Amino acid sequence: MGIDTVAVGMSGGVDSSAAAAILKESGFDLIGFSMLLWDLEGCGGEGNESGAGKRCSLGDFRDAREVAERLEIPYYVVDFRTEFKNTVIKTFVENYRTGLTPSPCVLCNSLVKFKGMMPLAEKVHAARVATGHYARVRRDEESGRYLLLEALDDNKDQSYFLFALSQAQLAKAMFPLGELDKEHVRRIARKYGLPVAEKSESQEICFIPDGDYASFVERHSMDIGAGGHPGMLSSGNIIDAAGRILGAHPGIHHYTVGQRRGLGIANGSRLYVTEIRPEDHAVVVGTRAQLSKRRFRVVRPNWISIPVLKEPLRVRAKIRSRHQAAPAVIRPAEDGNVEVLFDSAQPAIAPGQACVFYQNEVVVGGGWIARGMLNDGSKASLYLK
Repeated sequence: MGIDTVAVGMSGGVDSSAAAAILKESGFDLIGFSMLLWDLEGCGGEGNESGAGKRCSLGDFRDAREVAERLEIPYYVVDFRTEFKNTVIKTFVENYRTGLTPSPCVLCNSLVKFKGMMPLAEKVHAARVATGHYARVRRDEESGRYLLLEALDDNKDQSYFLFALSQAQLAKAMFPLGELDKEHVRRIARKYGLPVAEKSESQEICFIPDGDYASFVERHSMDIGAGGHPGMLSSGNIIDAAGRILGAHPGIHHYTVGQRRGLGIANGSRLYVTEIRPEDHAVVVGTRAQLSKRRFRVVRPNWISIPVLKEPLRVRAKIRSRHQAAPAVIRPAEDGNVEVLFDSAQPAIAPGQACVFYQNEVVVGGGWIARGMLNDGSKASLYLK
């Protein structure tokens, strides 16, 4: 084992399985790893044989093992439940409790999956780590930096979820599916007779297969050791921008910026959640025009194509995974964070979500949307002086 040995993450889905088949066909020696991230009982347990819509069942591990046997590669299951709980679950619950909208898949990729796979690869003397993500990575010879690129298939691109990877992680990362579309991936799985070739895709966050985020937060608020107190889940008022009370809500963890359904208030026009205020348990609603903003701050940035942001830079900025990246200018703030100014107002800029910056197909970097929008009076041209 050595330079041609790759540790491949295997979720039991068609993407990671096809990625392993591609690498096997290319002549690499593979060692398969599946990560146990969450208690199986909390995700449907043994009853979920098909794995449809879920990605943490015993059926998924059986599928991954069958794929490994078909490809004739070693396969191991490793227990990362403690790391996942302390990093992803705790942050998810605490964010919802404090009025933020989390991006758990971003944290999982950088702080659990890749952080965990790197030492595993070293233990088995594997030079690289591969996953079934739809993204691309390459080294820029001029700067010496490793670049993260969008997948060629816009509909499947997952670069947004990978922006927090470090240069050390990208240096060892392999994404065999970056230049393929989904149908091509399934054809590869069929070619190798993999049992997951027709398996459906996961549609929900893996640890909340029923999509009921609020109930999950309520169940796990105390047992994960999150900060705050039970009162943070208490009811409060739904108000408009002028502070007029329009109704009541059962807890701010039931809401996210941009939400329209489930407000439970009668109004002559459509209303959306425009702000969540944990300090007084208030949910602020307004019109779609009031929901749209141009300027905000991003904190804890991670830079990929550049070592640091030193001057204003024109980019395309994506404020959530399914948002169409829009033209913007980013500017370094004195505290090391970033100010973002869209050319035109964008709806539902939700604090707590990731914001990722692109130039053409390359990920420049990204960070986390801070609470409190900035004054929209500035113009993009001012940023570029």
